[in-house]
Amino acid sequence: MNDSNFEEFISKNKAVVVDFWAPWCAPCHILSPMLEDLSTKYTDIRFAKVNADESPVTASKYYIMSLPTTMLFFNGEAVDRIIGVVPYEVLEERIKWLQAKLY
Repeated sequence: MNDSNFEEFISKNKAVVVDFWAPWCAPCHILSPMLEDLSTKYTDIRFAKVNADESPVTASKYYIMSLPTTMLFFNGEAVDRIIGVVPYEVLEERIKWLQAKLY
């Protein structure tokens, strides 16, 4: 995902989890495998990654000040934000909350 396709992606998908990251960010490399695993468990939610360095317009629009930042979107609107690395169980609880909004 990048500046040119981000808005279209979140508007076309009902529930989206976005990982804002950068290649130089060590904590991002800790969070990424957790989100990848959760994406296989919650297939009714779309997961995406945005390199904050390569997509400064999107990062700025959503006030991404720290990496990693995970944002949850529902019907194109930001509904939750998780800053930094959190335990797997915390991520999963937030994603379950997003999933519950689908039904």
